[in-house]
Amino acid sequence: MKTTLLVVGLLITLLPVFGQITPLQSNIEQVITRKKATVSVGIYDIGSRQSLYINGDKYAPMQSVYKFHVALAVLSEVDKGRFRLTQKMRIRKSDLVPDLHSPIGEAYPNGVELPLSEIIRYMVAESDGSACDYLFRLLGGPKQVDAFIHRLGVRDVAIRATEETMQAKGNWDVQYTNRTTQKAMISLLKLFYDKKILAPASHKFLWDVMVSTITGPDRLKKRLPAGTVVAHKTGTSGTNKEGMMGAVNDAGFITLPNGKHLIISVFVTNSTEGAEANERIIADIAKLAYDHFAKAK
Repeated sequence: MKTTLLVVGLLITLLPVFGQITPLQSNIEQVITRKKATVSVGIYDIGSRQSLYINGDKYAPMQSVYKFHVALAVLSEVDKGRFRLTQKMRIRKSDLVPDLHSPIGEAYPNGVELPLSEIIRYMVAESDGSACDYLFRLLGGPKQVDAFIHRLGVRDVAIRATEETMQAKGNWDVQYTNRTTQKAMISLLKLFYDKKILAPASHKFLWDVMVSTITGPDRLKKRLPAGTVVAHKTGTSGTNKEGMMGAVNDAGFITLPNGKHLIISVFVTNSTEGAEANERIIADIAKLAYDHFAKAK
């Protein structure tokens, strides 16, 4: 498979500092060149308001990154008063889908009653598939989440399949129906960061949950200085019989030394590089972006 290195968009919003972003773009391209994968990148620096996209308009499968979208939809209903974060909800044994990654299922194989806040935390911070599908049902299915995101003005995103459907054996192609572009991903993350989606309490709750994420320690966080705060959501596919991984993703926010934030999303798609190499690509790009903007005046 040939490497895709199409630079779809490089948007610089502050013309006086145009030249400052070019080295970062070149360095990222060096990381992804000759890789047997398609790598898409979206970066937005809050401080300088500079953006960089590589394959920014190219659709890529989200895998569990879309649990961020689900969390936004659920918390929006909390803000409307339909649900409460403290509300106890019964997860039955039948809600625990066999063969899905589910820390809830491992801890409570016969079901459990949990507050909504804890179900969201399991879904985002631990990427629990059964928790995700439970919340999909609570909202009325993937189409309701898809419509919610579109109402925010984020169009180049599609949410079609549940975790159970996406992860079922023989359903390799289904993951590509849950897709986004990097421009859409960064737009959604920026709306969240600017507190234009959720009420302050819900915003803080989700931010804190994303900071507590335990999945993907070798991705965005791996090469950053110890103690760097990263609020993020990962996504990972399996490997097919040809040895290809459909998705190894990470998207979120990196806190810079000046206290400002970098929004970053890196998706490694259709890769035959191997799991460790895929994660290393994300880690290397995150380190390059961090170093670039940490040094910016």
